[in-house]
Amino acid sequence: MSALLDVENVWKHFGDHSVLRGVDLTVESHQVVCLIGASGSGKSTLLRCVNLLETVDDGAIHLDGEEITAVRADPDDVRKRIGMVFQAFNLFPHMTVLDNICLAPRKVHRVSRAKAEARARELLARFGLAGKADAYPDRLSGGQQQRVAIIRALAPGPRLMLLDEVTSALDPTLVSEVLNIIRELKEGGMTMVLATHEMAFAREIADTVGFLHNGVLLEHGPPEVIFTEPAHPETRAFLSRTLP
Repeated sequence: MSALLDVENVWKHFGDHSVLRGVDLTVESHQVVCLIGASGSGKSTLLRCVNLLETVDDGAIHLDGEEITAVRADPDDVRKRIGMVFQAFNLFPHMTVLDNICLAPRKVHRVSRAKAEARARELLARFGLAGKADAYPDRLSGGQQQRVAIIRALAPGPRLMLLDEVTSALDPTLVSEVLNIIRELKEGGMTMVLATHEMAFAREIADTVGFLHNGVLLEHGPPEVIFTEPAHPETRAFLSRTLP
């Protein structure tokens, strides 16, 4: 059986700067992979390449065995199978929570309004926001807005979720709200790749942790190995600065 996601020798350049340098990463179905590393190490760029928001300069990315970086691949079709959540909430301020969540299912996936709203209300109830369907984003806390952003990405039923530093814009008191929803997604079997600075959370939730340094995936493996017996001095130096 092929992996759900295969990243093979991916390179990405911005001018003369190589942001990703020969990255290889395999993600199996129902697996959670956490990407750690300093700011600028390439974590966000790797997620954006997987979602085809950036084009790779060399190498290939496969989703469900299909090369999504091939010239013939349709980015819009690929993104129907991927949910992505960013640091910023990116909710439409003029639309209610319910309309924000229903937008992609209705416009992209051609789901009926009734079915889209039923799915949205089900997800809102599941994640403790049942009373917020008719609220506008500016009436929500940062934690609530980010939970809505995650629900919006979940609504179309993606095969893969990409989460890019989803707690970095939050007040520390609100971080746990978002981490709890990610824990529940893991328990439900969602395949996820997370870029995160939350080391304790990565150690708890990840099946695999990958350490990026200057665009290179220096090492990856089970969290109990990466966090206690890292092979590379760069990994040890990074963890010594970030772990309690």
